[in-house]
Amino acid sequence: MRIALVDNGSLEPAAHRNLRAMAAALTARTGLAVEAVSWRHSDRIPAAELDGAPASTLAPWMRTSLRAGEREFVFVPFFISSDGAIASAVRRDLEALRQTQGGFAYTFTAGLGARLGEIVAAGVREAIAARGLRRPASIVVDHGGPARSSAALRDAVAADVRVRLEDEAAAVAAASMESPEGPDFAFNQPLFAAQLDAPGFHEGDVVIAPLFLSPGRHAGADGDLARIARAAELRRPGLRCHFTRLVGLHPRAVEVLAEALRERVPVPAVL
Repeated sequence: MRIALVDNGSLEPAAHRNLRAMAAALTARTGLAVEAVSWRHSDRIPAAELDGAPASTLAPWMRTSLRAGEREFVFVPFFISSDGAIASAVRRDLEALRQTQGGFAYTFTAGLGARLGEIVAAGVREAIAARGLRRPASIVVDHGGPARSSAALRDAVAADVRVRLEDEAAAVAAASMESPEGPDFAFNQPLFAAQLDAPGFHEGDVVIAPLFLSPGRHAGADGDLARIARAAELRRPGLRCHFTRLVGLHPRAVEVLAEALRERVPVPAVL
């Protein structure tokens, strides 16, 4: 059996390094060998930017495993939504490989989805404590895109965070970084920039909780979200934006995925 932690993939070295760090943390926590495998893209990162070890991507990794005689695989989804577009594409690729490469069995563990509110609320509390804030507003922000289910997940996480924080936050809103144009994608509204101009969020301290797993061109100190926040602070001199750590960098994420992996692959007791 081979076990892989699978993400979307990125051209950003920091994103794949984080995937490897998470896989190593899962290995340490469960005693099971977990490998870092991206769906696509990451194999284009120069190996020199990944400590000399090229990134693995799904299709080549599967073919190599099958040639070595492996026929049973467990995948741990490192996605915000385990039922979103990328997760569905991963399953389609696996089915296509099964048709061309012969029979093999695979399964997915549970992902972060049902526990995202817990992880995000913990991150907001950490930011409040670290900066000495008093009842700030908070915005849960995702990427935004063509899938209504992703926006529904964002809204559900924000609602969960609102309940968990109770009197610790003055208000909690959901927003998307961007959206395809047109009325068919209105479910992404409000956009992050617009929410930072909304009453209750346009002045004072606002804690931004990105629904992103790893740093890259959107999330991180110099990503798009940070630039949008800085632009809002320039428009609104009384506004102070504070970011939580990303979901995939929070220790609680490791615990949640380790629990899901143990449920799917019980670890034998040591006698």
